[in-house]
Amino acid sequence: MMDSMSGRWWGVRFVAIGLLAVLANTSVVSAQTSGKHKKKASGSVATHRSKTTSHASQAGRGTSRKASAKGARGKNARGRNREVVVSKGHHARMRVEVAPTAESRRLTLAFTASAQLRPMAQQLIATRSAAAYNGVLGYASSHSGEAGAAADLSVGHAYMLDHRYAEAESAFRQAGQRGQSLDDYADYLGAQAAVQGNRASDAYALLDHFAERHPGSLFVPTAPILLANAYLGNNDPASALRVLLPLQSEPAGSHVDFRFTLAKAYQASGNTQQAAALYRGLYTRDPLSNEAAEAKTQLAAMNVPLTAAERKQHADAMFNAKHYDIAQEEYRALQKNDSELSSADRDALEIYAAVCDLRLKKLSRGDVDHLPVTGDDSAALKMYLQSELARNEGRTDEHDRLVQQMLSQYPQSRWLEEALYSGGNMYLLKRDSAHAIAEYTLLGQHFPRSTYAPNAHWRAAWLSYRLRHYGDAARLMDEQITNYPAGTEIPGALYWRGRMYEDVEGNFGQAINYYKTLDASYVNSYYAMLARQRIAVLGNRTTPEPAAALASVRPVNDPELTDSLPENDPHLIKARLLANAALNEYIRPEIQLSETSSQWGALAEAEIYESFGENTRALQAMKRSGLPFFSLPVAEVPMVYWQLVFPRPYWQELSSNAQINGLDPYLVASLIRQESEFNPGAVSKANAYGLMQLLPSVGKSLAKQTGNRHLTTSDLLNPSINLRLGTIDLKKSIDRYSGQIEYALAAYNAGDLPVRQWIATNDYKDIPEWVESIPYTETREYVQGILRNRELYRAVYSGKP
Repeated sequence: MMDSMSGRWWGVRFVAIGLLAVLANTSVVSAQTSGKHKKKASGSVATHRSKTTSHASQAGRGTSRKASAKGARGKNARGRNREVVVSKGHHARMRVEVAPTAESRRLTLAFTASAQLRPMAQQLIATRSAAAYNGVLGYASSHSGEAGAAADLSVGHAYMLDHRYAEAESAFRQAGQRGQSLDDYADYLGAQAAVQGNRASDAYALLDHFAERHPGSLFVPTAPILLANAYLGNNDPASALRVLLPLQSEPAGSHVDFRFTLAKAYQASGNTQQAAALYRGLYTRDPLSNEAAEAKTQLAAMNVPLTAAERKQHADAMFNAKHYDIAQEEYRALQKNDSELSSADRDALEIYAAVCDLRLKKLSRGDVDHLPVTGDDSAALKMYLQSELARNEGRTDEHDRLVQQMLSQYPQSRWLEEALYSGGNMYLLKRDSAHAIAEYTLLGQHFPRSTYAPNAHWRAAWLSYRLRHYGDAARLMDEQITNYPAGTEIPGALYWRGRMYEDVEGNFGQAINYYKTLDASYVNSYYAMLARQRIAVLGNRTTPEPAAALASVRPVNDPELTDSLPENDPHLIKARLLANAALNEYIRPEIQLSETSSQWGALAEAEIYESFGENTRALQAMKRSGLPFFSLPVAEVPMVYWQLVFPRPYWQELSSNAQINGLDPYLVASLIRQESEFNPGAVSKANAYGLMQLLPSVGKSLAKQTGNRHLTTSDLLNPSINLRLGTIDLKKSIDRYSGQIEYALAAYNAGDLPVRQWIATNDYKDIPEWVESIPYTETREYVQGILRNRELYRAVYSGKP
């Protein structure tokens, strides 16, 4: 082992992709914005979870049976006839037809019978107040059959969230007795309640032969795991092993919770060798799972130590997941406590821990100076740390000397790659374009396959344009299109190369070729919007043979879209029934069980959420669909998709407040979509509140100006109040910049100070050039995104009040 772990093997073993994703170390990419409005609140949709929810996504992954089924007829596991009909247009429109069956009719009756339950159940799951409980309990007592069963499920689910397991088990049992449509949910969730309420024996009958009683259920893959845990809860590992061992080669056997439960069963039966092997696998191969931490605890309890290689592999995974505090603790613990390590290994670990400290902003120059001197790639890492400290301290000369030293001594080190990208970004922020171009160019030369390469190449091209080195800029932009055709930089490269043909070379026809290619492939992008403006200015002109670079632009992949949903698909009906009972976390996994859900699942999920006012979840479902909305003409996509991905909740109040303040309502809608995704309860990490993400200090100041001296922070979560104050604030921001919306939007995101500095440069030909030159990636994309989406709102709702 010692030989295999020495110096070179040990090296810097961070996973390359993860490393490159997290070690940019650049304020260009993730600048801390100083304004009163911060980036969109993350995780802004309130969720209500318990241990019951973990199986929803797990089961969904394990049993989803998606098939393209284009023009095909067949039967699924339950024998349901399906037909996929393709109607040809500009883009394929799929119509999935499902013949009604006894099951679909029964589910439809259950859905219809419980329709009035939905608002009460959704209120219960959102608030779990006494009044909400009483409302659903009252419904349950006054309704029999499927409607009463749905209410029982809703109450049981709420009890689970409140850890009232005995009451939950009783409610689920009653649901199973009263209805058949969701009896698999009643049995499985009832078993969960029994296990979590320390009544494991009650779960046996509910889970035994589950797949035979509920074929095709979402919970077929996870029911054996829950049953095994029930046996373990009663100190019966032999029965747990009897349930699990036959399933090891099944899809469920690959699940983390299956392997963890199997490990527990082996451990409880005294087979520590098998248990240890499974625990080790969880710790190293699934390091971010909850089970990984418990696996480490159980290995220690069995007195089975992890190897140094396993511990480092786990620490590396923590680093790549940006859990720097955990990673540095593990590196240091390994360095200090493993007696088998060589001195070279210990030195390397000390340097790895220092990288974590750098990311945690805890690394000082003294710390770096005291790092050991090594001879492998960790020596390059130490130089990288020194260069980053020099960068942060403004010691440009020292930074450049260290980078040159790395170029000379470690020309293929990934730490040189990091240093060059960081150095380019440093000079970009310092507005030293020549040096930034040099760093970016070196990165491309030494690391052409780097994940940074496309962006570094584009930045060199753009900065060359800004320096008016048009020959270099033209060459680099055409190289961008040719060498990185799948990159996000392509729309910008097409537009600005077209601008050079137009403005610099006077080749208006070739400029039109670039603009039209851009419009055809990225029709709804910000740059296509600009391209259409240029085409309108240039008018009808003869166009030459398209430039060679344009052949590399990739065509849009036409998606298979459906105009309507397969109303007789049992999984769709069941998902709607789940919404009636407010079992919301199971809606998407249930839909995914359908063979043809890849054609309509996102639309169905979004429409279900929208039906009970969850516009934010509906929007997020459409974003997850993977449809290339920004490359598809509005007219060639069913309008229902556009209305879900560009929703208009609170429209009457929004448009009224916009009109009062002289604002375009579609600009306001686009800004809200970017800021909060229309979630009125959104609260960002920067403490910005509500639809338009106002800081409490800003909201209270605006309220005082309008005569309200008693505004509370929670008032900003009221959509009416937030819209009224937010539109006033946006109007003030636009007025501060003499009506220039791009400046105002940039300030809304980054704050006034940096925007004033960018404006003061005063060396931009026009506003698009100013926007392209915004050094904060987040702010630049924020401005472009809102302007793009404003145009899409106009296109979708043209002519509609």
